[in-house]
Amino acid sequence: MAIATFAQLLEEAQKVGPKRIAIAGAAEAEVLEAARDGVKLKIASYLLVDDRDLIQSIAEENELDLSRMTIVHEPDFKLASRRAVELIRSGQADITMKGRVSSGDFLHAAIDREIGLRAGRLLTHVGAFEIPGFDRLILVSDAGVVVAPDILQKVEIIQNAIHVAQRLGVNEPKVAILAATELVNPKIPATLDAANLSKMAERGQIVNGILDGPLALDSAISPESLQIKGIKSAVAGKADILITPDIEAGNVLVKAITYFANGKMAGVVVGGKVPLILASRSDPHETKLMSMALGVFIAS
Repeated sequence: MAIATFAQLLEEAQKVGPKRIAIAGAAEAEVLEAARDGVKLKIASYLLVDDRDLIQSIAEENELDLSRMTIVHEPDFKLASRRAVELIRSGQADITMKGRVSSGDFLHAAIDREIGLRAGRLLTHVGAFEIPGFDRLILVSDAGVVVAPDILQKVEIIQNAIHVAQRLGVNEPKVAILAATELVNPKIPATLDAANLSKMAERGQIVNGILDGPLALDSAISPESLQIKGIKSAVAGKADILITPDIEAGNVLVKAITYFANGKMAGVVVGGKVPLILASRSDPHETKLMSMALGVFIAS
């Protein structure tokens, strides 16, 4: 049975947890609050990599009990990112997470040739959203890692997203390749990529999902819009996964979901040896907690 809500995701994460999460740049109140909740819910244990005194000061100020967490003193952000990755490689942690370090430093450590977590696949970000009015989780990719993907990178983005959807219990997810219109237009490159990706899926170059594109956002998720436009599609109106043309479109979409539609988000970077939790510094601790839960569940 597919996981359709974040409450169900937390329950499943509790069943397979706790996993050990190394947080690079953990000296941040929202991060520590999420870690506190993760310990209470028994989904994870934590290695907090940052300035020891600052972590303890923030914990005292916010009355957070860190007694069951391990602090790894490393105040330098680049070195903290590397240390968090090294904890994975040494077998001391199962998952790594970005705290207040920059995304660039965090990802650079993750793909480092000597200590990194590459597994022969493209690292891509997959966001899972619980949106009011929807009976399922909606996945969006890639809104966090690959800036301007070419068509072969989009194949990997799609395949990674399908893997996450299957892990969540959607055996054959419906994948909408988004563009501004359903019509293939040479002046809109995203529509050409979408049409080619759909054909590639028909030829078995993308597997385990049902693809269609180009599709505008309304056609991808709204049965009413589908009927009005008269589109015939196995995906349109009921997509499980939304693939955006590039990181800019993805970033705008995920923030619109959270800020305009009151959607809740969990996000992970997949394609490596372990899931990477790439939370934004502006994310509330609930988003960070749900991202931890998603990472724990996928890591299992």
